[in-house]
This record gives sequence, C-alpha cells and structure tokens, in this order.
Amino acid sequence: MNDFESTVQAMGAKLKEMRQARGLRLVDVAERAGIPRLKVIHVEAGRPGVAVASYARVAAALGAQFQLVPAQRPTLEEVSALLGDEHG
Repeated sequence: MNDFESTVQAMGAKLKEMRQARGLRLVDVAERAGIPRLKVIHVEAGRPGVAVASYARVAAALGAQFQLVPAQRPTLEEVSALLGDEHG
C-alpha cells in the first residue's frame, strides 16, 4: 500500500469513527451530504477512486473539515539518533 492509499483509508476510517461517535446511521449522513448511501460506504472504506468532493461532503455532514498538514519524515540526524549511530 502506498502513502496515498493509506492516507485515504485513514480519512475514511476517521469519518466512520466520527459518524459512529455521533450515533448517526449511514443513511443519515448520506441525506445530510446529498450523496447516495453506497457512496458514504465507499468513503468510509477509504476507496481511492471516490472523488474528493464526496469525502468533503461527508466531512461537512459530520460538522468537520479537512486540514492539510505537512507530512513529517525524520531527518537523517533523527534516524541516526534512533539507530544509535554516533557518527551521524
């Protein structure tokens, strides 16, 4: 699985978690988002072929919004420190 797929799956899982925490059914979110229930299922499954607009509609229906944050990767110095390499 690549970074894109794992990111989309994580978004879907978070949206599902939010829906369940709010006690909403799939059909409730679908009605609020103005999309078919099956599309909500696909969003929650993190399907990469689903348009980003559908993810945004589901998020908005749950009272959420997307926020982009830079992906953080460790620096070479941090990796070296983790591995205990004193020569960096």
